[in-house]
Amino acid sequence: MLLIKNGFVVDPANGVAGKADVAIQDGKILKVSDSPSEIGSALLPQDCEVIDAKGCVVAPGLVDVHVHFRDPGFTHKEDIETGARAALKGGFTSVVLMANTKPPVDNVETITYVIEKGKATDLKVYTCANITKGMAGRELTEMDKLCRHGAVGFTDDGIPIMDAGLLERAMTEAAGLGVPLSLHEENPALIVNNGVNRGKASEYFGIGGSPREAEISLIERDLELALKTNVILNIQHISTKEGVALVRQAKRRGANIHAEAAPHHFSLTEDAVIEYGTLAKMNPPLREEADRLAIIEGLRDGTIDVIATDHAPHSREEKERPLTEAPSGIIGLETALPLGITNLVDKGQLTLDALIACMTVHPARLYRLDAGTLSAGAPADIVIFDADAVQTVGGFASKSANSPFTGQRLKGVVRYTIVDGRVVYAAAAG
Repeated sequence: MLLIKNGFVVDPANGVAGKADVAIQDGKILKVSDSPSEIGSALLPQDCEVIDAKGCVVAPGLVDVHVHFRDPGFTHKEDIETGARAALKGGFTSVVLMANTKPPVDNVETITYVIEKGKATDLKVYTCANITKGMAGRELTEMDKLCRHGAVGFTDDGIPIMDAGLLERAMTEAAGLGVPLSLHEENPALIVNNGVNRGKASEYFGIGGSPREAEISLIERDLELALKTNVILNIQHISTKEGVALVRQAKRRGANIHAEAAPHHFSLTEDAVIEYGTLAKMNPPLREEADRLAIIEGLRDGTIDVIATDHAPHSREEKERPLTEAPSGIIGLETALPLGITNLVDKGQLTLDALIACMTVHPARLYRLDAGTLSAGAPADIVIFDADAVQTVGGFASKSANSPFTGQRLKGVVRYTIVDGRVVYAAAAG
């Protein structure tokens, strides 16, 4: 048995935000109570393990539904074991992997490999499967079969599906299966150089860049298809103010629409690409201050209901290539919570409760995961963090270190990560 005492419990799924103790038994939440007498000696055996969480927040384990562990095929960047360690250090207890591996997750053999390898870690690893075979955008995968073998959703993340008819058929099938489609919304026909916003940044580097219209046009198309098919649609890593407005309008029309914000998109603008080069190159790119503020407003009013990292490891050698040749993406699992605390909560943009909701119960509900809550009987997946402690970003558990935040001072330090009632990460003392 495990008792977490003296912490400030934040459990948005149950409307809890206050000092309370959490009792755990047999890997499940036994009780959360603000009355010490309710978790008395009768409940606690003499050998009960106790964590004193005084000065810390106790919350459901974080849930990230947009992660790349690069396994199989690109394990020089990351693998499921190192990715799991990075996630646990960041306070995440459940992740959903994207399917753009090599081979891609478009067949039973690969999805079985990913799921079984995930089970060997301390992290709860789920995976999407591909929407189209080979991510080629021409033929649908056997979606029903892949669901039966463990897929929790479908995506060709990284490669937009340009055939609207094919996408509509995929949406219809996914709606019937009751699982989400998660879409990367960038029309490649409009992009000269990906990863860099067409504007101040592209002009600085003398390249064509990626215009905002590339995202806007596909979001607009796909929201209409979602309204038609009633699919559960997740707009991934939204980056434009117009995209936020389109999602807001679609939600008002009653569609089953969700949207992700990545921490880098609410923290940085295209100025970061000028400062950090390839370490701030990502798809979709960092855009203007008005876009960053619109994303924050989308989080405030519920238009954007999920914060997801798009954790995208790349090797140092790959990121040291010239800007137009280096791959896009940054790691994010170990900085997501501190960025949320520092750039949203600490600046009065979002309450701590709202931040935790976007990183726990909302993503868990989107993918129908048994996670994101401290309800009695739920898995005892918990993060304990000091929201006031300051860390200097670095010393990553990830196999890669491609982050523009390295060396920055951010508030929020994870002290413990607990999965099924077992401490699987504990920060070093001091």
